[in-house]
Formats: sequence, structure tokens, C-alpha cells
Amino acid sequence: MRSAVASMLHSKCRSASASPYTRAPAVLRLGVPDDAVPWASAWPHYAPPDFTDPCVVGRPWADPALDAEGFSPAWNALDGGVDRRSHEGEYAVRDGRPLNPRGRTGLGGRGVLGRWGPNHAADPIVTRWRSTEAGRVLQFVAIRRRDSGEWALPGGMVDPGEAVSATLRREFLEEALNVLQDPAKEKLVGDVFASGGEVVYRGYVDDPRNTDHAWMETVASHFHDERGDGLAALPLEAGDDAVGVRWTDLSAGLKLYASHSHFLEAVANKMGVQW
Repeated sequence: MRSAVASMLHSKCRSASASPYTRAPAVLRLGVPDDAVPWASAWPHYAPPDFTDPCVVGRPWADPALDAEGFSPAWNALDGGVDRRSHEGEYAVRDGRPLNPRGRTGLGGRGVLGRWGPNHAADPIVTRWRSTEAGRVLQFVAIRRRDSGEWALPGGMVDPGEAVSATLRREFLEEALNVLQDPAKEKLVGDVFASGGEVVYRGYVDDPRNTDHAWMETVASHFHDERGDGLAALPLEAGDDAVGVRWTDLSAGLKLYASHSHFLEAVANKMGVQW
């Protein structure tokens, strides 16, 4: 399931004029107007800056440089434990580099992302009802990101060989319950995430970290506590990559990180509430 995001031009990783790259403001993206985003659009002299942040170099969770000895990634395939397949379908590879399936971003290289090509994540959307005099309001668990300060869904990267259901559980525990500081909290969620929830979106993420050669994709899954005595009753506490956590009313006016508001729109449609 892709929802309206699938037909949307990426914008949070691109602008029509030069703009700073996230977390590296001295690095400026080349401006890319809407009509020049598709790779099929002619731009013979397109030459964006190339940037791979030193923070990812040599890290155990990251790919090496493409010209590193012994590194020969299997594009569009399951490459050992690393899934280099895209939810968007087969992506092109040019000059040994995978190409962003949504088109030009104005920046080459890997930026701050660990993998060349698709970087797979999982985002749990946990909801409950809040009773008001006017009726019931749907709420979801939101976290404030440590890196950007923006509100977002709790979520994170799928480890090599890890099932998405395990990622969903781990990220909710770490970011919304601070289980790393209090491991006993792990038993509170039981096996509620074992099913993987109901997938409301699977595909490309309009993420400010994306580049021409590395991009974010996710599986967003919905978990709803109808009675309010399960996930809704958990003691929320921010941890790991989050510096804040709260129950938040679902609203189209929310400004959230990356494509997260679009995932919530899918949940609103599924639950039959106004967006």
C-alpha cells in the first residue's frame, strides 16, 4: 500500500534553488526545479555536489565507499543480510551508483545515510481514542527527534536480517518507553507487535537526508488500542533518539518529519475520522 505519497514529487530533500543539506549546512544542494526531477528529463550538464558525511565512514552499520576493495554490492537484490531491493520496484544504476527512484535531489553521494541505494526503516503508528464532549478524537504516539527537533513517529532502521515486526517493536520500546534505561519495560508490550500490525504504507520516504544515490524507504504499520487498556496505558518516556514523547491528536495541520503526516492520513482514512 502506498497512498498518495507514491505520486508526490519529493520536496523535503530538494528545492528549486540552492539549499543546505540537513546536518551539513555548509553543503549546498544544486537547485532542481520540478520539471527537471525525473531522470528522463534532459539535463546534460547536471553536476550536483557530491557529499558523504564523515560520520558514516567506517561505521559497522554503513556501507564502505563504492570503490573500496572487495565491496561489490548486489543492486536490486538481497545482498547477504542487507536488503538492497526497493519497495518502489527496480531502480536504475548508472556509473556504478544506484539512482534515486523519485529522481534528482541536487546532491550526489550518500549524505548521512548508511547504505547506498535504499535504506530500510520501520515506523509503528500506535493510536488510541480520547473522549471529548463532542465525541472521540484519535490520538497517536509522537516523539520529538533528537537530531532535528521535529515531531515524528517513533521508528528506525531495519537491521540486516531483521524482521520488520522486530524493528517496529524495538523502536517503539527504545524511543517511546526508554527501555534502554529500564529493560523491565519490555515485558509491558508483550507480543503486541509480533503480527507486524496493519501496513498502511510501504515505499519511498520524502526524507531530508535523501540524495541522488541513497534514500529512505519504510514500512509504516498501524497498532490501535480500541479499549484503551493496552498500549494506550503504557508509561511513555522518551529515550534513545527521542528527546520528547506524547499522545497527539491526529490532525492534518500537524507539521511532522519527512512523510509522516501522509502515513497518518492513511490511518485517518482507515479509522473513518476526519483529516
